[in-house]
Amino acid sequence: MITAQMVKELREMTGAGMMDCKKALSESNGDIEKAVEILREKGLAAAAKKAGRIAAEGIVKTYVSEDGKVASIVEVNCETDFVAVNEDFVTFADNVAKQAAQTNANTIEELVAEKYIADESKTVTETVTGLIAKIGENMAVRRFQKLTVEQGAISSYIHGGGRIGVLVKLECEKESELLKELAKDVAMQVAATNPLFLNREAVDNEALEKEKEIYRVQALNEGKPEKIVEKMVVGRIQKYYKENCLVEQVYVKDPDTTVEKYLQAKSKEIGAPIKVAAFVRFEKGEGIEKKEENFAEEVAKQMQSK
Repeated sequence: MITAQMVKELREMTGAGMMDCKKALSESNGDIEKAVEILREKGLAAAAKKAGRIAAEGIVKTYVSEDGKVASIVEVNCETDFVAVNEDFVTFADNVAKQAAQTNANTIEELVAEKYIADESKTVTETVTGLIAKIGENMAVRRFQKLTVEQGAISSYIHGGGRIGVLVKLECEKESELLKELAKDVAMQVAATNPLFLNREAVDNEALEKEKEIYRVQALNEGKPEKIVEKMVVGRIQKYYKENCLVEQVYVKDPDTTVEKYLQAKSKEIGAPIKVAAFVRFEKGEGIEKKEENFAEEVAKQMQSK
C-alpha cells in the first residue's frame, strides 16, 4: 500500500510533484529507491546524493593537531536538539574527537571499548551510560574517521553548529603555513557542495553505469534519435563528473575556476604541487531513520503496558 508518508518522503528526496511521486511509487510497488530512478528517467527528479532522508539529533565534531598532521571527525547522536547543545554532551563529543585522533582503533566498537581520554577509570561506553543516566536521554558514539599526513596539512570545517563536519587532507612536498588555510577553503567547499567522489578515478563503476542507463532512458523519453543518444550520454556523464567529483567542481569562492585550477594556482605560490589526497564529510543523522509515532498511539501503548 502506498502511504502519504511514503509520498512525502519521496517528494523531499526528489523535489518531484505529489502525483508524479504517487505514480512512481505505484510503478515501483512501494520501493522508494526504485521510484527515485523512475522519476529521474522521466526527467522529474534531480540526481540523488548519498545523504540521509530523515535526520537524527546530535553533533559532529572534529579535532586537528596543532601541526595539522593528524585529525579526526566523530558523530555523537542523541534524541533531541535540546540535548545536542547540552554542555556535558558537547564536552563529551569534543573529548571523543580528540581520542579518535590518538587511537589505533579501526572500528567504532574498538574505540568505545577504550579507556575514556578524560577519565581513564571508565571506558567510553561506560561514560556514555553515565551521561544517559544523568541527562535522561539515549545517546551513542555513531562513527569516526582519522586522517594523517606526512607532507602537507589537514584542516577541518564545522557548519551549522555541528550539523556538518568536514576534514580535508592536502599533500605537498614543500611545507607552508598556507596549506592549512587552503585545506580549510576546500573543506568549506565540501560542506557546501557535498561531492560524492574525490576525482574521476574514485567514481564507483556500478554507480556510473547506473547513471548512464538513466541518461539513456531520459534521452529516449525526450524523443531523441538513438544515433545521438550515446553522444548525449557522454555529455551528461561529463556534467556528472563536474558536479560530483570534488576536484572538478566549480570553486564556490570563485565561480570562474575549479577546485583543481585554484590549487594549481596556489601551487605556484608555494613552489610545489598541491594535491587533495582525501576528504571526509559527516552530516548529522544521515542514514538514520528517526522513529515517528502518533502521540495518541504512544499514550495508548503506555496505558496498555500498565
